Amino acid sequence: MKLGLGLYRHQLDPDHYRFARQAGCTHLVIHLVDYFKSSRSNRPGDQPLGDHTGWGLAGDPDRLWSAEEMIRIRDEAAAEGLQIAAIENFDPAHWHDILLDGPLRAKHVENVKTIIRNTGKAGIPVFGYNFSIAGVAGRIKGPFARGGAEAVGMDGPYDIPIPNGMVWNMVVDADAPPGDMPRVTPGQLWDRLKRFLDEILPVAEEAGVTMALHPDDPPMPTVRQQPRLVYQPSLYQKVIDLNPSPANGLEFCVGTLAETTEGGFHEAVDTYAAQGRIAYVHLRNVRGQVPHYRETFIDEGEIDVFRVLRSLKDNGFEGVIIPDHAPQMTCAAPWHAGMAFALGYLRAAMQACGDGSLPQRP
Repeated sequence: MKLGLGLYRHQLDPDHYRFARQAGCTHLVIHLVDYFKSSRSNRPGDQPLGDHTGWGLAGDPDRLWSAEEMIRIRDEAAAEGLQIAAIENFDPAHWHDILLDGPLRAKHVENVKTIIRNTGKAGIPVFGYNFSIAGVAGRIKGPFARGGAEAVGMDGPYDIPIPNGMVWNMVVDADAPPGDMPRVTPGQLWDRLKRFLDEILPVAEEAGVTMALHPDDPPMPTVRQQPRLVYQPSLYQKVIDLNPSPANGLEFCVGTLAETTEGGFHEAVDTYAAQGRIAYVHLRNVRGQVPHYRETFIDEGEIDVFRVLRSLKDNGFEGVIIPDHAPQMTCAAPWHAGMAFALGYLRAAMQACGDGSLPQRP
């Protein structure tokens, strides 16, 4: 197992790379979508949260991420001793009509194929994605963690409809006519995912890239009146069964799965790790389940972190684990402090579980 750190677009710089190495990381999971450039409520020093207006404007629909851009970022990270383990999330501007089954779908399929080929050219082995119309929405912040540290949670269902022109919590058409997005059925969304996988996975295999699906966060059956796909741990199996390609993998978010109402998230680690389907792991801790939960420090929630790590190790998982979220600590650098605490805890826990990729105690 390898320790990594997730970095947003505005954090892809030498200072953040050095912070990651100083905290013991060997790998990075990077975001190329910019969730902070135009949002009225996302703060660059924290994870994106947003409000009913979303995360601001999506990117340039005519500018795809090039292999040269990815290689530059890869080489800059390598100069600081880090490898890029994965890119996380497509920009809605590049693929929204795959999610909506809209008129630009064929063009957007070609967009995704190009991005995956470029990812492979850059030697980046995994592309994480979230197949969701609403995206991450409906969360709140408050002094939920130990000592009143600010963390994320949820306080009830979130079904304010999505306005026209917004997809995956970002605005793709600022000039869209007034009104709300029509609702789709769960069956329609599953059919769209299967078509996507059938078209993209052969390209991913050829490029040497694993496609890794994130579970729906928050894991509700609907968010903003639109259906979700993986809102219970057992639904990951349905995704695996849609297409047997070895490139059909999982962005395994333990915190999201722990928030589900079905339970059994510890057993789910065994199930999917044994199948060899976990591409990389998000590991945070939480208390409670949707629609009422609270994120906590890594050592104070309901997830048995040591059990998760032992299960991953026992099932031969050799990929990257990152703390996807951490509470903001009361100091001059709240994000850095929260992440440093989580990374230190995870590094020690991995050592205690006998992970051979880290130095052992004498």
